[in-house]
Amino acid sequence: MTGFKEFGKSAANAVLERVGRGVGKVQERRPLSYDVLESEDAYLVVFDAPGVTRSDVQVRYVEGEVQVRLDRFRDFHEGFEMRFPGRGLSLDGRARLPPDAHVDADGASATLTDNGTLSVEVPKRAHGTDVAVHTEAEADEGDDETDADAE
Repeated sequence: MTGFKEFGKSAANAVLERVGRGVGKVQERRPLSYDVLESEDAYLVVFDAPGVTRSDVQVRYVEGEVQVRLDRFRDFHEGFEMRFPGRGLSLDGRARLPPDAHVDADGASATLTDNGTLSVEVPKRAHGTDVAVHTEAEADEGDDETDADAE
């Protein structure tokens, strides 16, 4: 009976491992969840980034979207063995900014928080330059000063 019990335990472990690896693969294929927020001077994209460290994170801005790749690792826990490897280790996400977004991608920054989120801030680029408006009298006074400076 002991052999049958061991066989059953071994079969159960194999099934759990396969199911766990399958769950992990599904998680790896599903894109990371995110929010896109906007202020007057920037866009903020917040990704879920559970269980990663700074060295696990890659962030890029390509053609109107923020792209994120997380390569995380499983920590070893002394005295424990893996029964159900269900967490995906390589996670990806892409967040498209609005089509009319004009941004300064070189000024972007990313912050990994302790609670498992990655915040990517992409500053907006100015659409134009403000032009000062003067009255006719102010413009004429400026001409007089220019004439006086020329003498």
